[in-house]
Amino acid sequence: MELSPMLEHFAEELRLARAVTGLSQAALAEAVSYSAALVAKIEQGDRRPSADFARRCDTVLGTEGRLARIQRRISRETVVPYFREYAGIEDEAVALRGYEPLYVPGLLQTEAYARAVLSGSGLLSTEEVERQVAARLERQEILTREHPPTLTVVLDESVLRRTVGSPEVMREQARHLVKAGESLPRVRVHVVPLAVGAYAGLEGPFVIATPPVGEDMVYVEDQLGGKVTDRPEDLRRIVDVWESIRGEALPHQQSIELIRRMTEAESWT
Repeated sequence: MELSPMLEHFAEELRLARAVTGLSQAALAEAVSYSAALVAKIEQGDRRPSADFARRCDTVLGTEGRLARIQRRISRETVVPYFREYAGIEDEAVALRGYEPLYVPGLLQTEAYARAVLSGSGLLSTEEVERQVAARLERQEILTREHPPTLTVVLDESVLRRTVGSPEVMREQARHLVKAGESLPRVRVHVVPLAVGAYAGLEGPFVIATPPVGEDMVYVEDQLGGKVTDRPEDLRRIVDVWESIRGEALPHQQSIELIRRMTEAESWT
């Protein structure tokens, strides 16, 4: 198997750092609470490191965040090319405001829902679907890290009504949204009811990302891919749309209760 340059770089840096500290693979595995077999596979380049694994190794090996930085670059290699710029922005953002009229946003998808979404078109190979699912789940680690961004998501109610995968997949996904909205204090979920009818958001999804320093940026996506823009006129337009959408959406707690009722009823057949 030919390794990607960044995966090979991570493996080499991990081996060198471990050698400097005098730790065996087994000792490092015990220190970071992972298996020795996994450490060996990562050092051989046979397994992609997770963000959590990289952070723990940085702490134990005293590598000052170097492994975590390499791991983030590996993750960006995995996603589709047009998404890579935004993946880096998302990873560093202190706040994310997103609207989605079609699907549950990637940061809040379950594994089964993500797989159903990615395989639904029939345009991706099984291997590519699994790579994209893994990358999507890895992105979600930003929500549980030490300093997570504030995530505010607005969904059209049709997102919750459309059966993606199966009724079981949808029920699990809805429960996951409820859990995230209740257990993650920096996550807010809002639903625009179907009764609203036509409103500004139906023209398409977007995310407004607030970086640690500098102006907000907007990510928009369509059938041809996605793009990031920081043009002031684009940002003003999207913020106006965002405020209009938020005005139509239910408050967070009412939205969570709506989703909870859907999990308890026969909402998907």
